[in-house]
Amino acid sequence: MELDENIITTLSSGNLITRAIIDLVAILIMVCIYYPKHKNKDFIFTFFLFNVVNFMICILLASAKIKIGFAFGLFAMFSIIRYRTIAISIKDMGYFFVCVALAMLNSLAAVDDKYIILIICNALVLFLAFFLERLSFLKNENAKDIVYDKVELIKPELRDELLLDLNERTGLNIHRIEIVSIDYLKDVAVLKAFYYAKESENHLPNSKDND
Repeated sequence: MELDENIITTLSSGNLITRAIIDLVAILIMVCIYYPKHKNKDFIFTFFLFNVVNFMICILLASAKIKIGFAFGLFAMFSIIRYRTIAISIKDMGYFFVCVALAMLNSLAAVDDKYIILIICNALVLFLAFFLERLSFLKNENAKDIVYDKVELIKPELRDELLLDLNERTGLNIHRIEIVSIDYLKDVAVLKAFYYAKESENHLPNSKDND
């Protein structure tokens, strides 16, 4: 079976090397955006591994006449992979999604314009990641469960006094609370306190074996 002109171009050694260089540079820049703020070496290993493996799979399978539906299926398969040891945060999943997307973009995109549009698309994705990672004017609303011993202050009319007492005890600028439970036998209440911070402090729990 003869390969058409576009497939031959994809498989040429010069085209493969150029695409691989663009992809490696892109994933290196993404890691440089991610690591200074998150300091998670395990995810760096994952980003590189999945990006490179996905890139090789896509560029080698380009020699077959694969329909666009298969490409989307492969993309979906990689993007929904879930680790069994930990629950991945939304932001880490976003980075994981980008590293897979970059591999598919750099391996399958048409390059009739000598890679100009491909490089621009890579630069745009990386710029958005850099910009959104460093947004400082948006705050995260974090929450903590607090076992509180002054149950007399949980009355609605004493809410200001309750907030003042919690702020003094915790050192947090708590702006609202929710009552989770009340134990009048022990004179304690479980409260969920909400406060703003620059970074999210709400950690996802470990996944269980029976999830």
